[in-house]
Amino acid sequence: MTVAAPAPTRQRLLDATTELLAEGGYAAATVAALTARAGVASGTLYRHFSSKEELFVEIFRNLSGRELDAMRDAARSEGEPLDRLVAAIDAFARRALSEPRVAWALLAEPVDALVDAERLEYRRRYRDLVVDLLPNASPALAAAIVGGVGEALVGPTSQPPASPQARAALIEEIKAFARRAASP
Repeated sequence: MTVAAPAPTRQRLLDATTELLAEGGYAAATVAALTARAGVASGTLYRHFSSKEELFVEIFRNLSGRELDAMRDAARSEGEPLDRLVAAIDAFARRALSEPRVAWALLAEPVDALVDAERLEYRRRYRDLVVDLLPNASPALAAAIVGGVGEALVGPTSQPPASPQARAALIEEIKAFARRAASP
């Protein structure tokens, strides 16, 4: 029987940080907590990342990239551009509400300036996806849709809706908003 080798230290740090983020947001991902979870000494973090903020930026990129990919996949459905946009937004909202702590961290949790700069970059990428899906939409309209969808999820991801019915109703409201905003 072969025993799998442990993951390289850098990957263990990334995995530990991602787990802590899902459990309690950036606030839970202290250096002590994430290095303990990764099974390394606190100083080991700085052999792989210049700072905890740099680690958070890499985590943010990984997780936000995953969400953007899921939206793109959902938008590949057949149909009119508006239907494809609504499918992408449906996927985003469902995923956000299924992992509310991660979504809160990505959308709005107070954190350092480096992560905030990445948030702005990813908002541009989400905006560009909307423009790609709705060729007649201006970048300003696409940004407004992205901002509206994100804002609608800020409260519910900081304190998730109590019931599946409440989550489903919220998703339907968000999709209706996007449909109205993007309709000619």
